[in-house]
Parts: sequence; structure tokens; C-alpha cells
Amino acid sequence: MKTLQILGDCTLPCATCATPRRCGCAQRCRGSAPQSASLASPIALRCSVVKTQPRSLTHALTQLRSHAGSLVVDSGFRALAHAASLHPKARPERHDVTHLRDIAYGPAPWAKLDVYKPLRAPAGGSPAVLYVHGGGFRILSKDTHWVMGLAFARAGYTVFSVDYRLAPKDPFPAAVQDVCEAYGWLASQGQAYGADLSRLVIAGESAGANLALTLAMCALHPRSEPYAQAVFDSGLVPKALVPMCGILQVSDTARFVRRKPSMSPWISDRLVEVERTYLERSPIAHDHPTRELADPLVWLERAEAPARALPALFAAVGTRDPLLDDTRRLAAAWRSHGAPCEALMVPGEVHAYHAFVWRQQARETWRRKLRFLDDVLQSPTGTSGSVRR
Repeated sequence: MKTLQILGDCTLPCATCATPRRCGCAQRCRGSAPQSASLASPIALRCSVVKTQPRSLTHALTQLRSHAGSLVVDSGFRALAHAASLHPKARPERHDVTHLRDIAYGPAPWAKLDVYKPLRAPAGGSPAVLYVHGGGFRILSKDTHWVMGLAFARAGYTVFSVDYRLAPKDPFPAAVQDVCEAYGWLASQGQAYGADLSRLVIAGESAGANLALTLAMCALHPRSEPYAQAVFDSGLVPKALVPMCGILQVSDTARFVRRKPSMSPWISDRLVEVERTYLERSPIAHDHPTRELADPLVWLERAEAPARALPALFAAVGTRDPLLDDTRRLAAAWRSHGAPCEALMVPGEVHAYHAFVWRQQARETWRRKLRFLDDVLQSPTGTSGSVRR
């Protein structure tokens, strides 16, 4: 038996399964057909490429390409982050910042966070940032994202940068459970580190933006899951949410390829791998209500008015980012609830461009983000905290 893959521009019935469909990289017919199945059908003649490969070989090659790509991304980012951390200007003391490492937010060995705090904080405490790193739910860590903690702390924030369990070893909902536990720890312990929790920002990028949005939604809506309900019961409500270049719906990652059929297979592999490792291996059934914690954007789009007011939202994404459409949807949904929102669609920029802080466009995005937060997080005296640019 072979798998018939017919690629091209065609809307005739599939020669294998007789289902009308448009062929293309995003939608490949994988119906089984005998080896004698004719390739001289109208659909084969109109399509640009006709391939037959054993299904096991196709699957193996796809898996190999996926794993290789993931390894390259993980190794590359870790090497870049480590090299950058060796630069003299990366030292926290150069920016009047204290860095406290590996503070336990729970009993498990992975439940650790770092704290970045300004040395000269106001008497009433600094505004707080709970930062959730990205990496497709399966790579990277708080250590690779040290620049985010340092940048916020340099601007006058006390930052809590969180580690969480990663897929595929620990698929959904492990990461959500961990960040919810970290949120509870912050509610009870954050003030001891000089944080003013009445001015809380939840922030993250990519997969971390997904978890940040999930946390914010849990703080606003009662839930049946104990870990999610604990967030609501903490009474700690964010004043601002900063999800940057987020993958805000993990299910149906094929939607990105449908939107852009010319997407590179290397990029589409990364997106499919997110869904496969995080959701398809999850112990939570696909139709279980808990699954919406992996798709907080879908939850937001269909949710009724929350029990508590939505925080102000700042989001940014590059127009060359394959995840662009999720931020567009987020901004539209946020505004439909009447909440403050500033969403930047930055021309020509790629995924996580704001992390490359030596570039002008990244610096401009940080300036706009901090100005937005200054306006939202007014201190009780009516002035924002001490902020350095």
C-alpha cells in the first residue's frame, strides 16, 4: 500500500478518496490506494507534482526533519543567549539591577523562577512583571530569556521570570499548571521581593504569550480546574497584559499554512510540531472543556463578559511573523470587550524581533511598550514609577 500525495492547484475530486478538495502543500490527500491506482486521472494531469511514497518512509522523514529543526532552533537560541550574557553590558549590576536565581515557587524540582529587581525601588514597591518565556512549549527556559527580565527591571519593574515543564515529556496541561502555581506563589510572596502587586503585568512571547493570556483569563473567570480556580481565588488581578508575537491557539496550526500556502516547510514543521508535542500527546481529551486553556484566544473570542474587568493590552508582532493573524484576532476580541488595547503590526519584522534589542525597531517597540505601561500603571500618587530608557 502506498500513500498518494497530489500537490498542486486543483479542485477536482481526489483520485484516491473521491473527496473534492484543493490540492497543495497545506492539504495533502493521504488516503490509501493500491499500488495499481492510476495516476493518469484528471486530477493527476492538472496537478503540478505527483508523488508516491511509502507512508512509513514519509512519516519517518517528516519526523526526522521536525526533530532536526527543533534541535537547531534550541541549540541556536541557547548559544546566542549564553554568548550575549557574557557581554559586560549584560551584567545586571551595570544597570542597577539585582538578579536572584532559582527561587522555588513550588516543591517540584522544576518549579523555579528568577527575580530581577531595581536596586533603588520606590518605598511603596515597584510594579511587578510575571514573565513567561517562549519556545513552542518544548524548548528554552528562563535562562535563555534573561534579556527580558533585565530590560523590564532596568525600566523600574520587579520581574519574576518563570520556568515550567516542557513537552513532549510533559504535554498540556503541565505548563498551564506550573504557571498557575507560580501565580499563586507571586500572590503570596511577591511583596516580599519589593513588588507592588496592585500594578501587575503578565507578559510573555510566543508560547509564553499563550500562557500569559491563559493566566489572565483564569484571573478573570472562575474555572472547574483546581489549578485554574486557584488563580481566580488568589484575588490577584493584572493591570496589564503583554503577549508578544503569540501562538494563542495551539489547535489547528494548519490554519497558518492555509493563510499563507507559500510558507516554508521548515517553518510549517515548527508550527505542526507545537501542536503535535503539546496537544496530541496530552492526557486531556480533545473535546474536554479543559482544552480551551491551550486555546485562550478561542476562549476569549467566545467568552461572555468576565467576572472582572479585562486588563489593558499591549501586543506587537512583525508582519513577516507566521503567527501574525493570532495577534490580529486578539486585538479585535479585546476591543470587542471594550478594554484598552494597543496592538502593533510592525512592517517587515520577523518572529520575536523585539528580543533583538540592539536593533532600532526592537528598541522602538520597547519604548512604546514601556510608555503604554507607564500610562496604565499609575502609582497611587498619580505618577509612574522610576523608569529608565
